[in-house]
Amino acid sequence: MANVFLKRKRKKRLELGHPWVFQSEVDYIEGDVEPGDFVNVYNHQRHFLAKGYINPKSQMIVRVLTQNPNDELNAQFFMNRIRQAWAYRERMIPGVRSCRAIYGEADFLPGLIVDKYEDVLVVQILSLGMEKRKEWILQALLDVFQPKAIYLRNDVHVRELEGLKQEKGFWYGTCDTNVQIEENGVKYIVDIENGQKTGFFFDQRQNRAAIKPLITSESTVLDCFTHTGSFMLNACLYGAKHVTAVDISEHAIETAKRNAELNGFTNVDFVVANAFDYLRECVQKGKKWDVVIIDPPAFAKSAHAVPKALAGYKDINLNGLKLVKDGGFFVTASCSYHVHPDMFQAMVAEAAFDAKKILRQIHWSGAGYDHPKLLAADEGDYLKFAIYEVHSRK
Repeated sequence: MANVFLKRKRKKRLELGHPWVFQSEVDYIEGDVEPGDFVNVYNHQRHFLAKGYINPKSQMIVRVLTQNPNDELNAQFFMNRIRQAWAYRERMIPGVRSCRAIYGEADFLPGLIVDKYEDVLVVQILSLGMEKRKEWILQALLDVFQPKAIYLRNDVHVRELEGLKQEKGFWYGTCDTNVQIEENGVKYIVDIENGQKTGFFFDQRQNRAAIKPLITSESTVLDCFTHTGSFMLNACLYGAKHVTAVDISEHAIETAKRNAELNGFTNVDFVVANAFDYLRECVQKGKKWDVVIIDPPAFAKSAHAVPKALAGYKDINLNGLKLVKDGGFFVTASCSYHVHPDMFQAMVAEAAFDAKKILRQIHWSGAGYDHPKLLAADEGDYLKFAIYEVHSRK
């Protein structure tokens, strides 16, 4: 293994547990390396810091696998890591059958995502170092999970930054690419072939359950950016009188309809519309709901996009707040990493001021148990989720 030595003047992020070494932190490399090779990482005093894999073409030149010098990076190492990741989920979510089973860096397997949908796994391999260990990973997944099928969703742009091709298709076995799962007592049809990401957003599991106290048998609910209907379905499960589900995607709304039918929910109106326009029109018409839910996709893909993203978030939050009955509840979220929690809360406060509302925060959280976060890596702190009680300001 070649040795990577870091500069003296650098932030001690690696020592705190950050999983990446950036090009700008590297002083020199001893030994020959091929992209994807395992390497040792040392500080400027030649003290061991970590082992990982290298890609000289990437800004993240080394991704860390372990900080234990005694770990041998072999097939058994990957088997152990995957087994540990699944044992953690089984402990934190007893009886779980569908969840994010492996979450890359947070499970000390950088560049590897595995979502488990009942007995089907959907895998994303996002880095060259993981691509070169595909056979080890496949064997470990088969041994730990005994899946009926494994589907690759390597159709993501980040692979090209690693010098890899985009691809998707079955890696092991075959099955129907529409898989039925259950979460929080709700059934879903998940499109593992063409759905967003790997087909479903597991990170909101606990947040979907958090809306239960808001719902009564008399509650009317507006769910904007419903996607395949997850918050809508939970609102129905908890006894809502009526739900309006809005999304700009006809495919998403059709899937949401199928999910409602699957669960026997008939008290839903489905609307294919741009949520920005729909919210504005509802304000003009003077409509009101007991609970309004705003769960949009990421608006900021980079730091440069933050000002525009915050303007977009304020627009939908402002109009969403105006649609909540006095004493009702406003549920809002953002999955844009670059919009930090303090920015998000400041935006909500500005929207509340302009809407002449007083907000009482009753819940704040991020991603669920199957999306753990390394304390040293702010990059994992992407999801903001809040519930507010809404009161009119005279």
